[in-house]
Amino acid sequence: EGYRLDVTGDGAEIRGGAAAGVFWGAQTLRQLLGPAAYRRAPLPGRAWSLPYVRVADAPRFAWRGFMLDTARHFTPKDGVLRWIDLLAAHKLNVLHLHLTDDQGWRLEIARFPRLTEVGAWRRRTRLGHRASPLWDVRPHGGFYSRDDVREIVAYAAERHVTVVPEIDLPGHSQAAIAAHPELGNADAREGAPRVWDDWGVSTDVLAPTEAVLRFYEGVFEEVLELFPGEFVHIGGDECPGDQWRRSPAARARAAELGLDGVDALHGWFVRHFDRWLAERGRRLVGWDEILGDGAGGAGEAGGTGAGAAGAGLGPGAVVSSWRGRAGAVAAARAGHDVVMCPEREVYLDHRQDGGEDEPVPIGYVRTLRDVYGFDPVPPELAGTGAAERVVGAQANLWTEVVEDQRRADYQAFPRLAAFAEVVWSGPGAGGGEDGFEGRFRDFERRMAAAHYARLDALGVAYRPPSGPYPWQRRPGIAGRPFEEPPKES
Repeated sequence: EGYRLDVTGDGAEIRGGAAAGVFWGAQTLRQLLGPAAYRRAPLPGRAWSLPYVRVADAPRFAWRGFMLDTARHFTPKDGVLRWIDLLAAHKLNVLHLHLTDDQGWRLEIARFPRLTEVGAWRRRTRLGHRASPLWDVRPHGGFYSRDDVREIVAYAAERHVTVVPEIDLPGHSQAAIAAHPELGNADAREGAPRVWDDWGVSTDVLAPTEAVLRFYEGVFEEVLELFPGEFVHIGGDECPGDQWRRSPAARARAAELGLDGVDALHGWFVRHFDRWLAERGRRLVGWDEILGDGAGGAGEAGGTGAGAAGAGLGPGAVVSSWRGRAGAVAAARAGHDVVMCPEREVYLDHRQDGGEDEPVPIGYVRTLRDVYGFDPVPPELAGTGAAERVVGAQANLWTEVVEDQRRADYQAFPRLAAFAEVVWSGPGAGGGEDGFEGRFRDFERRMAAAHYARLDALGVAYRPPSGPYPWQRRPGIAGRPFEEPPKES
């Protein structure tokens, strides 16, 4: 992905280590041409010019990712293609699509049409977080057809972006169970299953049967056909064991398998699909609960994620470390590759300011400065051989309270621009005065001098540095703000 760009009196020349390097060099050339180069058609009377320059550049990390949650609020296909363009313009090379959850199933599976006929639609949607009494009573949903996915994957490949699909199991599965009740724990369920219309973590989880394994193997066979990339994400997070504990069948199954209680069924599911994917030349990716402590409720940002350091996982399994650093440290030391996406630092659905004008405030305050100061390599690994296991980082945008494109733009930008610079060049990158404060001031100057204008040309409804515009606020809709937690040791 490295490249060299030379601009002389004879013109501009880009050389890359491969096609990807040439492509990233072209993105730098586009930046040098100015904001007008980001418009879809040239402006009349425009004369292009470039400074004489030599740029030799290469990324710090191989995985420079962005996760888009399409399950909670659906992003239509054209919106996904737009995100790919935005990632490519920022030299980000992984789009992680969160395709299934309790609130919706977004991928057509030909052999199981009810997954989208039923699972892709919920009857209503809560406005705001769980404390809000407000509802949007319109049905919500949508899904990507198989041809939609083929188009998305091909469009991304032309821009050297890899699409990583996520099919969640064994928790976050209520939409699938609504479509196929036989997937759930019928002897422990209360009432008929339906696609969930609220937020949080559902207690509806998959039943630990051979039939459920065969069903999801069928799902993944189609996933592998549609997504040719090396990585397949299976989620594996926030899997409450309540139903399994109430279910005589689940308890008997755990005993039959020789497991230490029903909570160990979580690891049994993960290990099965780790082996299944590896046999087909793919690599499982999962949230840090796959290391061994996946059964339980919603993880907090301070969770360790260490568990049993992935006992039983194959060497190719990759850990998405979201609850802090400890899971990443344990995984790297155990020989697993790690993608850093800690909630405290790079969850873009979290609020950007502590003021009352922030729309539907969620999570911790994470400013542009905070994201710019993020270092993906945990200090516990710095300077050790295990640091090489940190293959990159990813910014995540969950969409419980992000209902459309303009709202997603507001949450992602300009923070995603800061994140992109971090994962390409390093924390607080950008030259200028010595020290982080000087580098961040230089970054702010460059944003003001050119990059906000580029985002304007791209039609991105970013959060202005002075705070939200009146039409970006959403007064009266309750969120779920967190106070700042203690710093990790």
